[in-house]
Amino acid sequence: MTDRILVACIGNIFFGDDGFGVEVARALTHTKLPDSVRIVDYGIRGLDLTYALLEPWKAVIFVDVVTRGKRPGTLYVLEPHASSHVTASLDPHALNPVQVLAAAQSLGPVSAEICIVACEPHDLGDELEGRMGLSPEVEAAVPEAVKMVLERVALLQEINREVGIRQ
Repeated sequence: MTDRILVACIGNIFFGDDGFGVEVARALTHTKLPDSVRIVDYGIRGLDLTYALLEPWKAVIFVDVVTRGKRPGTLYVLEPHASSHVTASLDPHALNPVQVLAAAQSLGPVSAEICIVACEPHDLGDELEGRMGLSPEVEAAVPEAVKMVLERVALLQEINREVGIRQ
């Protein structure tokens, strides 16, 4: 089994808080990570991410915004499960992690453990005009999201070490 971990940061910088994943990717580039961890800013490149999910990863950590009705800036760790009722189509102008996962699963096996580090957005901007920059609430959540990603990576690496000891 591979010990590689992909941190797949998602977002559109032209739609306000939707750029959260992009900002987390930027912050993660300033941290020391093991060679087995790859940080990629996928932006809105859903097809690229779909094919990347077919590679042999130990885990994939998506970083994105998710609207769940909580206070803006609230962070979540979500663990999506394969679902047969999710459409496997991709919108070239939007990237939904669950739809990308479904699209990848329609092409072949996805062996990675999947989780999403997500933030409740405040403002995604106007559909036609957009908006640049994160809201203060979401911007304030970026350092904590980075910490959550790093903790998840450390946990996954610890699991890898324990499995290696038992084999």
